[in-house]
Amino acid sequence: MENPQKKLRILAASDLHGESKLALKLAKRAEKEKVDLVVLCGDILGFMETTNIIKPFKERKQKVLIIPGNHDTPETADFLASVYNIKNLHGYSAQYDNVGFFGAGGGDIGPGIISEKEILETLKKAHSHIKGIEKKVMITHMHPSPSLSEFSGFEGSKAITKAIREFKPDILIHGHIHEAAGIEEIIGKTKVINVGREGTIIEI
Repeated sequence: MENPQKKLRILAASDLHGESKLALKLAKRAEKEKVDLVVLCGDILGFMETTNIIKPFKERKQKVLIIPGNHDTPETADFLASVYNIKNLHGYSAQYDNVGFFGAGGGDIGPGIISEKEILETLKKAHSHIKGIEKKVMITHMHPSPSLSEFSGFEGSKAITKAIREFKPDILIHGHIHEAAGIEEIIGKTKVINVGREGTIIEI
């Protein structure tokens, strides 16, 4: 019988930018911390080498959810999902235990550029499949606006803020602004976490 008090344990990280050593470090941490799920919030590939980014997690039989960042395209994320049998949540949802996850990737610059209208439409589509689930986690690459992650003039997404208020997720996890890694805040009733490259352990 499922324990209703058991919390889902997540390791969420963002902005690996193709760094295989960081991917391995995160996979080892996920194993040590005995997490139930790994979530990568975009910019998975990019600046550095692009091999062995998902492989370390799969070798340890870890469940992985991804979304594309502004340096990834949805097609790239779909390709990774297909090759490694993981799930790309850009416009889609997933459920683990009693927690529903839904997401929208992309950003305001780069090959993975996405408009404000597209972000909101993508989140609406993704959320439509988990309406009846009590606990919800929203996953984006970009940060909301206004938010504490708006460093050095890097404005966030008003569409993400609108989605927070409309869908009322328990948690929003995102990346994109490296300097704001680890920042947590509350928007509406939602805990918003910039999970950063080194990753953040979350329980829900």
